[in-house]
Amino acid sequence: MMISVCMAVFNGEDFIRKQLDSIVSQLKENDELIISDDGSTDKTLDIIKSFNDNRIKLFYSGKRSIIMNFENALCKAKGDVIFLADQDDIWYPNKITETLLYLEKYDLVFSNASVFKEDILETTLLYSGNKNRTGLIRNLIKNNYIGATMAFKSAILEKALPFPSQIYMHDAWISSIAEITGKTFFINKPLIYYRRHGNNASETGSKSTNSLFRKLKIRYNLAKSLLQRLL
Repeated sequence: MMISVCMAVFNGEDFIRKQLDSIVSQLKENDELIISDDGSTDKTLDIIKSFNDNRIKLFYSGKRSIIMNFENALCKAKGDVIFLADQDDIWYPNKITETLLYLEKYDLVFSNASVFKEDILETTLLYSGNKNRTGLIRNLIKNNYIGATMAFKSAILEKALPFPSQIYMHDAWISSIAEITGKTFFINKPLIYYRRHGNNASETGSKSTNSLFRKLKIRYNLAKSLLQRLL
């Protein structure tokens, strides 16, 4: 079984080396780490190239869009299983092996995360308690899916691509496709260290700043796109 890890990057020189170390160390010989760069102007590309690893495949987007940057990476994925990765996190050493156990039964899974700012020795769980965090309606109301912790089978990706133009975030779109067409599961244990530093590309773990109208429009566009894709 081949694994594709898809990462979107942009000016990530401060943190990307540790993340790449944590991912590459878990890959097998026939796996791949697909990186799509959105026009970095710092040392991000130099750091990536310094690994000199044939499993790392670098592509360029330049669309200035996190959604399109991830789509560019995902379009190149050849694996049976796809993992999503952010440039500034750090994976637990058992992330891939642990995730694959759940993917024997489910089509898409996502996990809890240890949130940290400066030192991974001081972390808090992103999600506490034992609540069920899957389900289409539940996630249309409030998205629980953490893109940086998601992994799914290639059959889900085939249905999700290409991304509709009106979706708000890629993780909500892919997970909604999986909710309708497959089986999903939340792993209530952290499998990544999720870094918060004020410049994250998404609002995961933070209170939304969107107005009520904006929130309703986001959900309407997602539901509309799902109907158009699946009907």
